[in-house]
Amino acid sequence: MELGLAGRRVLVTGAGKGIGRGTVQALHAAGARVVAVSRTQGDLDSLVRECPGIEPVCVDLGDWEATERALGSVGPVDLLVNNAAVALLQPFLEVTKEAFDRSVEVNLRAAIQVSQIVARGLIARGVPGAIVNVSSQGSKRAVTNHSVYCSTKGALDMLTKVMALELGPHKIRVNAVNPTVVMTPMGQAAWSDPHKAKTMLDRIPLGKFAEVEHVVDAILFLLSDRSGMTTGSTMPVEGGFWAC
Repeated sequence: MELGLAGRRVLVTGAGKGIGRGTVQALHAAGARVVAVSRTQGDLDSLVRECPGIEPVCVDLGDWEATERALGSVGPVDLLVNNAAVALLQPFLEVTKEAFDRSVEVNLRAAIQVSQIVARGLIARGVPGAIVNVSSQGSKRAVTNHSVYCSTKGALDMLTKVMALELGPHKIRVNAVNPTVVMTPMGQAAWSDPHKAKTMLDRIPLGKFAEVEHVVDAILFLLSDRSGMTTGSTMPVEGGFWAC
């Protein structure tokens, strides 16, 4: 399926690792012009070597002022992937203010700020665009020790819908993808214990976790004009987890 992404300028947050890195690699291969945002310079350096021509931006999106300085003059962007996130897992009774604040800053507030920057640019140029927020299966299902993480992802799903409602008249589509556990290095480390993994796999009809490319394929479809009548949706990439 031709997605028509060649020549489009795409900003990807959380681009250094995992889903974000896979998204940058796939967009680069498709001929898109990519602005890759990460807080880790070493990840950006290696990504530039893998994908010559991408534009790296090193900034901690949890810092509102630094993000404004880094991205406020980023120039015309056609498509956006809000992928940056943290997963600070604590039992509910042990949740700290620091973990809560950091999670909200990165998982939710950064998506608002970066989307405002991109959407304002699209509206000023009078051109259509698309935004994809990377959410989680945990936005709609409770997971032990994930009270803050699930809460931020639930909020991100509703933000997606409100953004779709308000930005639709400007021809800007906004959707979310909601993956299960993904076999990134972080996912492998967090779910390497067979007993812990079994408790989750038993709730997934397909009986397996996702690979990065499963999520990347969904993101690219939602960025492309092939999904031109889709907005305000939360696309599950979770092997049937929500069906149970």
